[in-house]
Amino acid sequence: MSDINTALAQRLERAQAEMARQGVDYLFVTPSSDLVYMLGYPAHSSERLTLLGVPQAGRAFVVAPRLEAVRLDERRDIVDVHAWEETDNPAALVASLVGDAIGKTIAVSDQTWSVFLLRLQRAMSGADWLPGGDIIGALRVIKDDAEIAALREAARRTDIAWTRFVESTRLSGLTEQQAGAELARFMAEEGLPEPGFMIVGSGPGSASPHHMTGERVIQQGDSVVFDFGSTWEHYYSDMTRTVYVGEPSEEYRKVYETVLQANAAAKAAVRPGATCESIDRAARDVIEAAGYGEYFIHRLGHGLGLDVHEEPYMVSGNTTELKPGMVFSDEPGIYIPGKFGVRIEDILVCTEDGYESLNNAPRDLTVMD
Repeated sequence: MSDINTALAQRLERAQAEMARQGVDYLFVTPSSDLVYMLGYPAHSSERLTLLGVPQAGRAFVVAPRLEAVRLDERRDIVDVHAWEETDNPAALVASLVGDAIGKTIAVSDQTWSVFLLRLQRAMSGADWLPGGDIIGALRVIKDDAEIAALREAARRTDIAWTRFVESTRLSGLTEQQAGAELARFMAEEGLPEPGFMIVGSGPGSASPHHMTGERVIQQGDSVVFDFGSTWEHYYSDMTRTVYVGEPSEEYRKVYETVLQANAAAKAAVRPGATCESIDRAARDVIEAAGYGEYFIHRLGHGLGLDVHEEPYMVSGNTTELKPGMVFSDEPGIYIPGKFGVRIEDILVCTEDGYESLNNAPRDLTVMD
């Protein structure tokens, strides 16, 4: 058995153990980041059903359209592959593999299309249905060494692209879209594909955390927020840096320094056993003490991995305790409507004795032309 299949078989076994703990008989996973995690198969979503079925005990199976089943030949060591023809009913095929579904509890991955779920429910009407996120999320929230290595490399290349962009780009006179395209060019040169996301918010637009990058021309006196990332071996980078075009005002310098201190305070609070909400609170206390609490309008951070947003979430009310291998963003921000915004974001890994920052590009106030 190949090394990748051995690792995937271990994930399937961990899923089965979690299913037993939660009292789930079957787990269904359709094309999504969950399928990449469980099977190493980046299947595209389409009107043709592809489904991984994991029983609480025994061998897992995959139902896939005949024209795509060949892609799964490398996984036949760990799963049974059942190809269906264009005129077949794939939901009925899944039901036949499950057998008597009456009284069985079936968990379905969160990104499953509703049309497939409805067909599966019709084919197995006696089953009880649950969201599968609680099972798969419990596995994905702790990254293994290979996953952290991919995240680290994605962040390293993103850091380099940002540094090159800052050192060689004149922002004034560019539109937000042009600035984003230039940054994307540097990312591509560092071996990263088209950005998974690119937010460039300038001037008043920098005060909108999820600004829609547009044709506004960047000019002197603008704060410019860049929030961007891409993937390396399916795992995301995600970083935010804010620059100023021209000479910053004293107010801007105070806001920037406050956000920088909040970013550092969150890092200092990271350790195994600390709650997610306590990390958010560490950053929020700094911003509130500076008088800008009403302008920090989102949670501190989110998990990162095969998805840009996944567990764990650094937000008030989340009492989940950090464990080594959890990966998440530290991105405090202050957004003053009609004026400007500042956000600084790094990706952190909880370690045995604290944290590792995957992003190490400069965080100090940067002034660009």
